[in-house]
Amino acid sequence: MQTGALIVAAGKSSRMGDFKPMLQLGSISIAQRVINNFRQAGISKIVVVTGYRADVLERHLASNNVIFLRNEDYASTHMFDSVRIGLEYLKDKVDTVLFTPVDVPLFTARTVTQMLSLGYPLVTPVCDGNPGHPLLIRSTLIDSILSDDGSSGLEGAVGNCGTPMYFLNVDDPGIIHDADTPEDYAELLRAHNQSLIRSEIHILLAKEKVFFDEQLYSLLTLIQETGSVRDACEHMHISYSTSWNLIRTLESQLHEPLVSRSQGGVNGSHSELTPYGEEFLKRYARFSEETRNCSEKIFENCFRGFFNA
Repeated sequence: MQTGALIVAAGKSSRMGDFKPMLQLGSISIAQRVINNFRQAGISKIVVVTGYRADVLERHLASNNVIFLRNEDYASTHMFDSVRIGLEYLKDKVDTVLFTPVDVPLFTARTVTQMLSLGYPLVTPVCDGNPGHPLLIRSTLIDSILSDDGSSGLEGAVGNCGTPMYFLNVDDPGIIHDADTPEDYAELLRAHNQSLIRSEIHILLAKEKVFFDEQLYSLLTLIQETGSVRDACEHMHISYSTSWNLIRTLESQLHEPLVSRSQGGVNGSHSELTPYGEEFLKRYARFSEETRNCSEKIFENCFRGFFNA
């Protein structure tokens, strides 16, 4: 099992007056920044629940290797309903979920790793006495949260699940900076411009050229979970033909089949990873995790005191 991230981006951004997920924060959008923060913390399974302007946002984030789920009733439901969709999907696929609304883009990877290291089933980060995001939820609590009537939102459902919340004090103002209003967005921009330089790690495998990356990792993982290449493509907002081209290129480089497909039957065609494909995925995941675990210490050793001198 592993850690997953849940980003809810289904709302209409009515108080902002603009579409929050795609507002720029430096050279990338707010939604991309949230994804990058989770990636930097070593989280590869990232779910984005969309609703309002779903097609636009999914196209915008298609190259970020995330899983898209939709709240088709976004206009008549609340954020907790979008959270439910994501938690229902993730509950049997990960052992821990980190949840945030899309408009909290400046929390650090260090905060995420601190939260994960504690071992508590419910964790909220706190900065200067103010609780923020992301919220950590162990998957063992998800069924209880999903069974709540939702009358008090996610906060009420978490409070009613029977497990006490651990409040972790962190030196990370990014956990409380959101973008509900134009004034909030202006403050986000100011905070972003003052933020420290950080490293970002992307794990690629290559021979003469790259043949495996995080997009293919996400695709193979989804095929393994859904039993369908087509369903995996829909969740990632990529075309069916593109996915098979990627898979065939990968198989030609490794000289081994990674995906097997059976045709027909009562339930139609079915795809699954071969034993070699499953082992390859496990080894890549381990290599990626261990590399990221080392990278922060190396970055600190190389650049300590340099950028803020």
